[in-house]
Amino acid sequence: MTLPIQGLYVITDSQLINENNFIQIVEAALLGGAKVVQYREKSDDQQKKLTQATALKALCHQYTVPLIINDDVDLAQQVQADGVHLGKQDADLSKARAQLSAQAIIGISCYNQLNLAKQAIDNGADYVAFGRFFPSKTKPNAVPASVDLLRQARQQLTCPIVAIGGITPENGRQLLQSGADSLAVINGVFAESSPQAVQTAAHRYFQLTL
Repeated sequence: MTLPIQGLYVITDSQLINENNFIQIVEAALLGGAKVVQYREKSDDQQKKLTQATALKALCHQYTVPLIINDDVDLAQQVQADGVHLGKQDADLSKARAQLSAQAIIGISCYNQLNLAKQAIDNGADYVAFGRFFPSKTKPNAVPASVDLLRQARQQLTCPIVAIGGITPENGRQLLQSGADSLAVINGVFAESSPQAVQTAAHRYFQLTL
C-alpha cells in the first residue's frame, strides 16, 4: 500500500534534534499530527544513519505514516523506507526507481520551476516540492518561489504538491489555499526544546490542514 503525501510533512535535522532523544522527538511530532516524516542527515556517519533510519521506519509504521529518506537511495533500500526525496544534485529518478520498487514514493525538489515538476512527473515522480516560499533558517540562500507558482502547479498537475521554506502556522494557510497538499517543516517543529513543545507545534500545523 502506498501511503499518501498530505498534511504536515516534518523533516528531521540533527542540528535541532538531540541524538539521545531523537526517536522521542520525532514521535512527539507524530503525536501532534505529522502525516509524513523525512529523514534528513547530512553527516557521513553511515552507522548512525542506518540506526536512526531503522528506528524511524518502525516508528512511522506504528503511526501508519510514510518514511521518506532524503537523498540517500541506498539507505532507503537498506531500511526498506517508503520512499526517497531527491534534489537536483542527487541520484537520477529512473535509477532510484529501478533500485527501489514500483511502489516506492519518489519526491522531487522543483524549487521555483514548474517545468521541472512536469518533467519529474513524466519521469515517474510521485510528488513534487516547491520552495522556499518564505525566508528559511535551514536554507537561507534557497531560491524564492511565489505563491502564484502553487496556483499554476495545482491547475496543471494532479500529483501531490509539497510546499517548503520558512512555513509557519500563520503563513501556511495561504499555501494550502493556493494548491499545496502538504506543508514541509523543519524549524517550525523541531526547533522546540522539549517533546511536549514539539507536539504542540506540530498540532498547530496539523490544525491548518483539517
